[in-house]
Amino acid sequence: MEIRNSRIDGGKAFDWGKASSDYAKYRDIYPDIFYQKIVQRGLCVQGQKVLDLGTGTGVLPRNMYRFGAEWTGIDISEEQIREAVRLSGSAGMKIRFQACSAEAVSFEEQSFDTVTACQCFWYFDHEKLSPVLSRILKDEGRLAVLFMGWLPYEDKIAKASEDLVLKYNPKWTGAGETKHPIRIKDAVLRWFEIEDHEEYDLEVPFTKESWHGRMRACRGVGASLSESELSGWEKEHRALLNTIAPEEFTIHHYAAIAVLKKKNRI
Repeated sequence: MEIRNSRIDGGKAFDWGKASSDYAKYRDIYPDIFYQKIVQRGLCVQGQKVLDLGTGTGVLPRNMYRFGAEWTGIDISEEQIREAVRLSGSAGMKIRFQACSAEAVSFEEQSFDTVTACQCFWYFDHEKLSPVLSRILKDEGRLAVLFMGWLPYEDKIAKASEDLVLKYNPKWTGAGETKHPIRIKDAVLRWFEIEDHEEYDLEVPFTKESWHGRMRACRGVGASLSESELSGWEKEHRALLNTIAPEEFTIHHYAAIAVLKKKNRI
């Protein structure tokens, strides 16, 4: 499904379906501490029903399945959901996946203990989404917003790869990340209040092939470049890595979590 958003990439169209196979292979890279930070806050554990927004290939529910929660994952991309169903099914996991817009979900009131949004919260229409989430969360429900990104100003390989993406996709807004708390818009804060947040550094291991795949699976490359552009980027990126990167290396990232509590509205 092709998406256009004036706030993202200057309105350039992107389609996660084009990158689904790469996403399934190369985007499951969160270190264990990423999941432990969620569990330490009493979220997504046994006895809870959890809805994962923008689930993609189901990376979050698949990796957190071991903690015993009952998961539902939704995503607007049918291709991403097909990969999520395939990967979870091959692992024997009972996770419900559904292709739909987050703003248009029709779950009953107070259906979930926790809602998660990993690497996707900025894509949504928060004016429409916030009351929907408030409705489907239980009174003591929590919204957990999660993020992990490389830090180009602190890692030369990440910076070089990012610069090459910008050569092919100059309006890509995924560049230039710095470490900061997750920004929560006022439209969300009318329905939720921030209860907790944390930002922490990570070193994420890669090989030249897995980093190449990770970059190809990002919105600015595989989800938006034409076939000819992607072919050019691939050739240049492989040559770049052969010049600047060893066979195995780490990329400096940071991760962030923001936990929001549903407000009582009378």
